[in-house]
Amino acid sequence: MKPTLIFDMDGVIVDNTPYQARAFQLLFRDLGLTTNARKLLARLNGMPSTNILKTVFTNPVPEKQLKNYSEQREFLYRTLYWSKRRAMPGLVPFLKAARAAGFKIGLGTGSPPETISYIVDHLDLRQHFDAIVGKADVDRGKPHADTFATTAAKLGARPEDCVVFEDAVLGEQAAYKAGMRCVAVASSLSAKAFQNPLTVIKDFTGFTPERLLELLEQQPKAPKPDKQRSQRQYMQF
Repeated sequence: MKPTLIFDMDGVIVDNTPYQARAFQLLFRDLGLTTNARKLLARLNGMPSTNILKTVFTNPVPEKQLKNYSEQREFLYRTLYWSKRRAMPGLVPFLKAARAAGFKIGLGTGSPPETISYIVDHLDLRQHFDAIVGKADVDRGKPHADTFATTAAKLGARPEDCVVFEDAVLGEQAAYKAGMRCVAVASSLSAKAFQNPLTVIKDFTGFTPERLLELLEQQPKAPKPDKQRSQRQYMQF
């Protein structure tokens, strides 16, 4: 059985995490918050932005206000990243090679449709994915398993045959909760931040379907999720 590949979007198919962090930092400055956005995302990246924002306020904030803050952050991010959009090095050659090898390919992200389009359609990447699942398609985002489980279902794949490409600790945990193995993309975190991926890559340069098959033989089953990692909460820095 050939593996099915499921890619996260931010930090995996594009190297945009620094721009995401900068957008959060500008929002926090406007709100008079001293939260360190880079350290915040190191812990909670992969979660929907409204859920990330919930963690930085001492008192509960109404959902409508959180949504407004999230939209402001999204505007800042798009402005900062507008002219910087590039596919991750080596991504397109790897996608083409995987397709030629007969792999099914999906995208599973916590982003809404318009944000997916901002990246995927601008870079003409939609042609490489057999299914795309985003925030609008699931009830619970990462670190829950729903995003990857739904993507696998759309691809007609069993969880044990799926490999997730993730750059975030919570995303790796979501893969394990879904019963899938994971390749860590260390675009913004160090290799030691991850639990037990098949391998850690900086980008897709030189990575091949053949190498992935070798790695899968070395790790026949998905690791069990680590409770401490999957329930990370923000701590003041």
